[in-house]
Amino acid sequence: MTASSRALELAYAAAEAASDKLAEDIVLIDVSETLVITDVFLLCSAANDRQVKAIVDAVEERLDRIDVDPVRREGEREGRWVLLDYIDLVVHVQHSDERTYYGLERLWKDGAHIPLPDSVRAGRGPSE
Repeated sequence: MTASSRALELAYAAAEAASDKLAEDIVLIDVSETLVITDVFLLCSAANDRQVKAIVDAVEERLDRIDVDPVRREGEREGRWVLLDYIDLVVHVQHSDERTYYGLERLWKDGAHIPLPDSVRAGRGPSE
């Protein structure tokens, strides 16, 4: 089983919104084979708490335009790791330190990486 077309639609929209706010290391992982609760994880990071919040706001705004609201939001107060649960898609916006420490890519290494659309500038780190 692979991620649903709806999950991919949401993931691409969220990735574009994150990219617009200069999120770093944007990755989409198909977890549909492993989890029954969601199809896709979007992982991205930011250099500071303010940028984490800006990325989260942009993702919510973009998905709200297509009439989708998160069913759950966690971590917003701390601003270091915010999780947005859209059922088919779970967005993880992490401060760069948390991204390195928790290594979600390592935990979900068995999930297939989903290619990002050309409109998303992925993999930008501080040195790029």
